[in-house]
Amino acid sequence: MPRNNVKRHHVIPECFNRESIIKVLFLCLLFGIFFISTSADASSRYGGSLVLATSSDPKTFNDIVSTDANSGAVTSLLFEGLTTADPFTLKVIPNLAKSWDISPDGLQWTFHLRGDVKWFDGVDFSADDVVFTFNDLIYNPDIPSSSKDVLTIGGKPFKVEKLDDHTVRFTLPVKFAPFLRSMGQTILPKHCLWQVVKQKKFSFTWGIDTPPSQIIGTGPFMLSEYHPGERLVFKRNPHYWKKSPQGEGLPYLDKVIYLIIQDPQAQLLKFMDGELDTTSVAGSDYPLLKPMEVPKNFHIYEAGADYNTSFVTLNQNPGINPQTHQFFVDPIKLSWFTNLDFRRAIAHAIDKNKIIEILNNGFGLPQNGPMSPSSGFYYNPDVTVYDFNIEKARKILEKAGFKYIQDGHQLVDPSGHKVEFNLYTADAGGASRVQMAAIIRSDLEKLGMKVNLVPVEFNTLVNKLMASFDWDMVMIGLTGGVEPHFGKNVWASSGGLHLWDPHQVIPATDWEKRIDEIYDQGAQELDENKRKVLYDEFQRIVADQLPVIYTVLDMDMYAVRNKFGNLKPTVNGGAFHNIEEIYIKQ
Repeated sequence: MPRNNVKRHHVIPECFNRESIIKVLFLCLLFGIFFISTSADASSRYGGSLVLATSSDPKTFNDIVSTDANSGAVTSLLFEGLTTADPFTLKVIPNLAKSWDISPDGLQWTFHLRGDVKWFDGVDFSADDVVFTFNDLIYNPDIPSSSKDVLTIGGKPFKVEKLDDHTVRFTLPVKFAPFLRSMGQTILPKHCLWQVVKQKKFSFTWGIDTPPSQIIGTGPFMLSEYHPGERLVFKRNPHYWKKSPQGEGLPYLDKVIYLIIQDPQAQLLKFMDGELDTTSVAGSDYPLLKPMEVPKNFHIYEAGADYNTSFVTLNQNPGINPQTHQFFVDPIKLSWFTNLDFRRAIAHAIDKNKIIEILNNGFGLPQNGPMSPSSGFYYNPDVTVYDFNIEKARKILEKAGFKYIQDGHQLVDPSGHKVEFNLYTADAGGASRVQMAAIIRSDLEKLGMKVNLVPVEFNTLVNKLMASFDWDMVMIGLTGGVEPHFGKNVWASSGGLHLWDPHQVIPATDWEKRIDEIYDQGAQELDENKRKVLYDEFQRIVADQLPVIYTVLDMDMYAVRNKFGNLKPTVNGGAFHNIEEIYIKQ
């Protein structure tokens, strides 16, 4: 008999007397109150602000051409990719794409996009935006995008095509092991940017002078105010697609505010005064902060070795400035900087343990290669270590033809030129960065080198590295991660961030040629163990050839006020990796 023809009778069992019924009704009422209370608790999560600090103004809001960490930190609130990484497991998980299919040969990837994503201006996110980002921005030869290096395999781009409004197919020229992780590449809106691309103005679009309302993304927060040298204010994105497990719209916070504070000590003071909700904790400040956790109502999270590297590098660019028709680097200095023994001597002269003790209060690790121990599987600890040994360094220089005059106080090259050069660093990198450079200058002066320390504003330093190439030695840092291939824009000889000699048409040295080969092979090798062999070799080459000379890895520590709910710090994501879920506890 069809179910809809069944007549149902409801009978109250005898055991349910009047008193029992009253009890049940009373319990239901209590549960109803409980449910209402839970709902009220959820709604009370909305509102409030998170106040952070950044050490300098962003250089741009254009995430495609951005190369500096300060710009990346603020644009991470605005833009998203098709995939992201789980901050606990590091596995790739869906983001703007809800799922994907892979062809049997591994060369075609079909992404199914979410249908509930909108841009800040209310326009629907679609496959057109994905195709535009790759074909018209990243692979555009007129646009200087660092992503181009990472997303080009053997000189060939991915073929990216729209199948329908919510389906995109990528066809790879060869198998590409980190492909899925690389789809964390941020997507930009076609409807906002198509015209400036046609006009060849994209590289100058969304600069720091752009009205905030014109910067359109899909992220949890929208830029609402920017006051150069003072602060950036982000407001809640009312169109944001993510929901809480209970189905609530995210994010919970109304605002995220970045105060621009160059001096780390000033950041620390503002945190202690309650003007900041969090601050990075340098090892040197740990003894001051730790006893204040309870009275000041915060907690210090010790996450592990930082991914971010600090190093010095020497300018080995042999090119000629087309405006001045002068060499970028004085040929005399270039002869020193391209001399491996000269770089080896410098590596032996840097007292990394002293840096850790003096600047970091013992928190830190000497760094010997391009990856951090926190990188996990691909980290290679078996690389050349340059022990601190001034006498060994002096002997290396003498064997290379350098000489000492003035009772051993002045180093001269084989032609009799005094060894003197400038060491640039960014004052926005913090007092510790300048202090570290000062320690290194002192160490190098023990080798008879005259080193002039020149702190400059961060964006000035970036301009020297990326545009004018007017520098001798630089102390700077780069962000790191778990996937070696994502450093290709640094390590490929043609890479835009190949700092010591960028944009090479052909590799300048055999070892740079070999790193190019490793990156091409590693990208196509799907066997993780075989990939590790390749990237282990890469790390050994860098340690042997010293294009950059590493210093120390900081320990990743940060103090956070005890007022935030859903705070889930990790070494991979930091304290606020899930910023859309974080709320202020009542």
